[in-house]
Amino acid sequence: MVCVIDSREHPTADAKKRWESFGVPYRIQALKSGDYTAEFVLPNGETFSLENICVIERKMSIGELCGNFCQNRARFIREFERIKEAGAKAYIIVEGASWEAIYNHRYQSKMAPQALVASMTAWMARYNAHIIFCKAETFPKLCREILYREAKEILTNMEVDA
Repeated sequence: MVCVIDSREHPTADAKKRWESFGVPYRIQALKSGDYTAEFVLPNGETFSLENICVIERKMSIGELCGNFCQNRARFIREFERIKEAGAKAYIIVEGASWEAIYNHRYQSKMAPQALVASMTAWMARYNAHIIFCKAETFPKLCREILYREAKEILTNMEVDA
């Protein structure tokens, strides 16, 4: 497994530490959508890519997510429309977040909790987006596990269908 990181991710010291915490090799390249995906080398030597199948969009805070739903909404819609058109699955992982923090407006944004919840649940319904909250230190392990399990399910079902 090789984690593939979008080239628009800034290679800060924290980012490099996060990438090294995947526990698997990683590569940086331009992705059409999402921040993270993965590739696998199959036993027959072929490469299997999740890029058009499953992507992860990482948000470092609720405030960043609010920015995507407010100031950057048009771009965020375009990104998720591309994911939907490809028939891919998207996970939005928000670090340091919880439903309780959102409902109690414990985040730095003027976006009202009701509007944020409405946008998040609309994204889940409209784009089949899975929204997950975790601590920052958990992200690398969770990202790797999601991508691994998505690939395993697909490859296992391909073997059964063949």
